Amino acid sequence: MSGWDQRKRLLLLSFLRSLNSLIGSQSSAGPWEKLSCVAVLGAEYDSPERQPHPKCLEGTRVDLLQLIRGLLDKREKSQIIWLHGTAGVGKSAVAFTVAERMRGLKVREETNVEKRLAGTFFFSRRHTKRSTTGHFFATLAYQLASNFPSVKNDVNEAILENPAVLDSSKSLRDQMKALFLRPLRRLCLQSRLRECPPPVFVIDALDECKPETVADLISLLGQALRDPDLPVIHILLTSR
Repeated sequence: MSGWDQRKRLLLLSFLRSLNSLIGSQSSAGPWEKLSCVAVLGAEYDSPERQPHPKCLEGTRVDLLQLIRGLLDKREKSQIIWLHGTAGVGKSAVAFTVAERMRGLKVREETNVEKRLAGTFFFSRRHTKRSTTGHFFATLAYQLASNFPSVKNDVNEAILENPAVLDSSKSLRDQMKALFLRPLRRLCLQSRLRECPPPVFVIDALDECKPETVADLISLLGQALRDPDLPVIHILLTSR
């Protein structure tokens, strides 16, 4: 074997070892690492993917923002606040502004981690993963557990019990039960949070999601908010 052939053989062996190492590290990844890989980071309200971020200028939409804030502060029961209108009227700017303000509010004064903004998903037909519901609940679960570390174990356990729940083709109902309802029920069991202002989810541009899944998503969210074992939560949703 010539020196050149020997070098090629060594390079090939090195490549195969690196490939095996990569495959091994992926297969041995923990549930949180797997979740972080499928969560659609570009769907978060402040993602660099969405720059420049539309937001309400100081002194504009004051009445509307005050109305929404009043609804989000209600502690009696969970609700979906649906903001709709034609294209270009500023729904995404309102959604971003509300999310930004909720992000700045603590659930409790004693904490620096738990903020009222529990999760966001800004749909976009221009981005494949943001135009479907395949990773919708995985993305919210990732943000929820990042904001409320006390539910992280519940999310991890749900993934360990059924790793396929992270597959985008998995039933949306199954994903909701494992990745959304399960950690939220844990929050409900924590007495220190029962008298706190409700966590808020912001979902923007639902009309940019593929239409065949929108009805199911709305129906499931409505069912979730009627679950007696969940804490009071509010969802701000925008669409045309």
